[in-house]
Amino acid sequence: MSVRAGIVVTGTEVLTGRVADLNGPWLADRLLELGVELAHITICGDRPADIEAQLRFLADQGVDLIITSGGLGPTADDMTVEVVARFCGRELVLDQQLEATITAILQRLMARFTGVDFEAVRAANRKQALVPLGAQVIDPVGTAPGVVVPGKPTVVVLPGPPRELQPMWHTAVATDAVQTAIAGRTMYRQDTVRMFGLPESGVADTLRDAEKAIPGFDALEITTCLRRGEVEMVTRYEPQAAPMYAALVELLHERHDREIFSEDGSRVDDQVARLLAGRRIAVAESCTAGLLAARLTELPGSSAYVAGGVVAYANEAKTQLLGVAAELIDTHGAVSEPVAEAMARGVLGRFDANTAIAITGIAGPGGGTDDKPVGTVCFSVLLAGAAPVTHTLRLPGNRNDIRERSTTVAMHLLRRALMETT
Repeated sequence: MSVRAGIVVTGTEVLTGRVADLNGPWLADRLLELGVELAHITICGDRPADIEAQLRFLADQGVDLIITSGGLGPTADDMTVEVVARFCGRELVLDQQLEATITAILQRLMARFTGVDFEAVRAANRKQALVPLGAQVIDPVGTAPGVVVPGKPTVVVLPGPPRELQPMWHTAVATDAVQTAIAGRTMYRQDTVRMFGLPESGVADTLRDAEKAIPGFDALEITTCLRRGEVEMVTRYEPQAAPMYAALVELLHERHDREIFSEDGSRVDDQVARLLAGRRIAVAESCTAGLLAARLTELPGSSAYVAGGVVAYANEAKTQLLGVAAELIDTHGAVSEPVAEAMARGVLGRFDANTAIAITGIAGPGGGTDDKPVGTVCFSVLLAGAAPVTHTLRLPGNRNDIRERSTTVAMHLLRRALMETT
């Protein structure tokens, strides 16, 4: 049986949604890298009974390792260490060396403030030096130390801020207690295939057929997720199941070769960034309100190839800023392929670029017609010296959905156009 772990995320601010949990997903990835199977992630508020209930639940599931995040500060609602000590049947004791370490940290932090009662601050933080008897201390990155409590299960107690938790996790993993807890782990592989232009149901049909056609298919742990109009298929498996995964990928190519755009985990944004090397791109947008330009500027090295963009909603703006003929708009409408192509030509010239992409559409609510309902979006990609690549799609959802899907479609159209030139 594989080594299993559970994660307890504490904090009423996380439970109520005021703060998003970043630690659970990050720790899940780290456990996968170690070959440890994650059984559960639980979230609870800063209440001792609820924290202990989560610990007991995970122990009842037979996990070998429990990781907690949060509740290590100096205030009254920070009580994770106390609860873990009780759960593990260990007395809380004052670690004098740890107290000295925390005091030194506080002295550095308080040096820039005047009129602060340092002894009061030190007394308030003294509880952070109380640790379960026999536990190994993980030196703090902020002011909150972590602890590793050996046992069955072994419990790793880490602070809530990700900037503190992440480096302290690596220290915790190296301890004898954690290494003993995860001995015998399996080194899993995880591979990701990304597809675009395919409904999730289409992948589901292929997976049902694969289950029947591939011997040992059940050795593959597969999850699919539809996000931003892309289908992401993540497969986790032990090394001996590699032939089954290879057979699955072969079947995917037989059925959906055109829709597969990534098998190495790279995202379309990563691929576009590589393909834009040595180019200069400009963007013209209406319904997406500059979201595509913003997405492009977040790519690695974007300052070298993103020339600029124009957001033009009004017809007059399209004419004045992008040189789109008013007669063209009158004849075809602002949301049309001829206008999208004209916007692309206009922004190409305005920024002296060699690559351009334009989007014009109806994101709603309202504004649609029988011929052009809400969700109608026209795209045009123009590379200098080539004919424009222009498409019209009808995208589902509300305004935000349409805008987000439109930027994803635009990135894929840009990727394909750039790939055809290389």
